Amino acid sequence: MPATSTQSALLLSLLLLLGQAQAASEPGPAALATRAGIPHPAVIAHRGASFDAPESTAAAYKLARDLGVDYLELDLQRSKDGVLFALHDNNLQRTTDVASKFPERKDSPANAFTMAELKTLDAGSWFNTAYPDRAQPAFAGLKILTLDEIIDIAQGNPLHKPGLYIETKEPKQFPGIEHDLKEKLQDRGWLSPAGSKLAKSALGVGQGKGKVVLQTFEKSSLELLQKEMPQVPKILLLWVGEGSIEPKSTVSFAESGEKDKAAYYAKQQPKDQAEFQRWVDYAKSQGAIGTGPSAALTHGGDQSYADLVQPWMNQYTHDQGLLVHVYTIDEAADFQKVMDAGVDGIFTNRASELLKFYKRPATASVAQVLRNNGY
Repeated sequence: MPATSTQSALLLSLLLLLGQAQAASEPGPAALATRAGIPHPAVIAHRGASFDAPESTAAAYKLARDLGVDYLELDLQRSKDGVLFALHDNNLQRTTDVASKFPERKDSPANAFTMAELKTLDAGSWFNTAYPDRAQPAFAGLKILTLDEIIDIAQGNPLHKPGLYIETKEPKQFPGIEHDLKEKLQDRGWLSPAGSKLAKSALGVGQGKGKVVLQTFEKSSLELLQKEMPQVPKILLLWVGEGSIEPKSTVSFAESGEKDKAAYYAKQQPKDQAEFQRWVDYAKSQGAIGTGPSAALTHGGDQSYADLVQPWMNQYTHDQGLLVHVYTIDEAADFQKVMDAGVDGIFTNRASELLKFYKRPATASVAQVLRNNGY
């Protein structure tokens, strides 16, 4: 018997409702983040509040914490005598006075120094020279921090406890660092299960199951992190170039004729769509909960890299059930651009600005928070 128009309309309505219900049952990015215990969107303080204070120092981390960020981000290295500490560069010259303290060893990698030797270095004065408009006398003499000291800072504000977002930096230089990290986090109670007393606190992400996020560019390190800490959220960092996503162009910077490295990097693209997808698929297959792609910035600069947060890329990543945390974004125009493209969190040097953008402004100004912490 042919269906009446009313029956056809009812059938169509029913099919539409079924389709909507099925779509609703697929977890969106916010639900994925909630499941992992990660704020959405996440504010990740890149080496601390490193626009306003020397990167990876107590001043930068205390400032970020007290402004109200979700995560303190750090690059993990290991000293000659086995102590885990935070430093971005392989070499100490950019951010310390190693050339005057250890002139004959100034070109040595940071891991060729004991922790006692590293602690003799001034890791703050360079900032005052580089950025006189943001200089503070108290920045002079700031020290390189151990992971223990950064954990102390993360736990140090009774009203807000950010999580830790830890990168294994050039992990092949530090065999076993993934295991060492697990031991340290376990010793400090940062690998406590989600149901523990610590995780029930309402003081912030630093007390929940997403209180530690592990990140790396290295496939081998991701596999080791997954083996050592299967329950801890992990992010595979993405980059176009050697050792990461294969580029479309094989022309090097030297051959390109570009005067500006940032302009060169911003033009880099994955070899093809499938090459990008392979890296996302790999991240998922190794237990990662998301990716950390680079972005091309509106005004260029030395943080502007390949644009790996195009809407189709973010959509593909989300379709695989993964989150997208983009690095490193400092300006409102770029905050808006990457959020419009569909990212789930942002690494930033300008924590105060990103918090304002997300309508989560700090209760005190950067200057006030620095003063409150003695800077």
